[in-house]
Amino acid sequence: MSWNARDAMSLKEEFVALALQPDANRRELCRRFKISPQTGYKWLRRFEKLGLSGLSEQSRRPLSNPRKSTPALEEKVITLRKQHPRWGGRKISHVLDEAVAPSTVTEILHRHDLILPEDSTASKPWHRFEHAAPNDLWQMDFKGFFQTSQGACFPLTMLDDHSRFNLIIQACANQRGVLVREHMTEVFRRYGLPAQINTDNGAPWGSPNNPGQLTPLTLWLVRLGIKITFSRPRHPQTNGKNERFHRSLKAEVLSGRSFKNLTEAQAAFDEWRDIYNHRRPHEALSYQVPMDRYQSSPRPYTQPLEEFQYSPSDFLAKVNDRRFRFKNQYFRVARALSGYVIAVRPSTEREDLFDVYFCGHWLRKIDLRNPQKER
Repeated sequence: MSWNARDAMSLKEEFVALALQPDANRRELCRRFKISPQTGYKWLRRFEKLGLSGLSEQSRRPLSNPRKSTPALEEKVITLRKQHPRWGGRKISHVLDEAVAPSTVTEILHRHDLILPEDSTASKPWHRFEHAAPNDLWQMDFKGFFQTSQGACFPLTMLDDHSRFNLIIQACANQRGVLVREHMTEVFRRYGLPAQINTDNGAPWGSPNNPGQLTPLTLWLVRLGIKITFSRPRHPQTNGKNERFHRSLKAEVLSGRSFKNLTEAQAAFDEWRDIYNHRRPHEALSYQVPMDRYQSSPRPYTQPLEEFQYSPSDFLAKVNDRRFRFKNQYFRVARALSGYVIAVRPSTEREDLFDVYFCGHWLRKIDLRNPQKER
């Protein structure tokens, strides 16, 4: 993931935030962010001395007004609302540089006709299950697609379940597995590997006709030691945090806008990603920002992949043209597994049932009494 003027400030802030966390391996972070240790420590010294202004020639902090008069307060509220049209009273009150009750901010917004009926409807509280630590689970999906002047754009997004930290918003020209793998590799090199990734059953990570079936992309993730899970068909709430993230992306970036090409769309994504991760208070995080709760993974991305070692008690079979042989019978698995070795293990349910695994990933059950039946 290369540095460029578009997102350099955001990446500097991410580096500093991660490097200042307890037990952070700073030299490993420098390697992941593709900077020298001298540069990394220079940024840390500047941050400790000057704060965020030390990371750039000009401070990115908003100018503050020391006066506390009602007109000045209303001007601040209106300015923030115009900068972030979908932020409500609670978010704005948490980023103001003076103590103002959310109800006061909401009254100001109503007084200036800055709250629409649909904004009030969308603000209903919602509580979701949350994994205990960063990188326990990432959620991944495409935010549909929209047309630019030069073709379609498919926004690829990845979100950390615990912190809601957005790992990537990438403007893609297609949804092919080769392109997705390229961008995922960049994310892994920067943030490390998660324990688990959840996706839906659509391409390129799943098969709508065979929910839970591995594709070349998810097979690669399994080989990396990442647990792969799939949302229940027609239940997008399984990936609920990413779905909610997509709603914010649509409301705050895409709604009412058009883009010439992928480059212009990516610039808008990068600008908003910085706001979302570092500036935008999140109600579900007690008004922290996602960067306050995120830590990079201690599991680094390494190549080449090591050969997986099955248990000596496993029966091993090689897949040829989607089939493998076991006890003189043939059974089918996903096409992506052709050429790979799988393991067959006795099931605890009954003696003629067996479980089939690829690396640590459960594929299916096979029934010796009914070889073609999928279980």
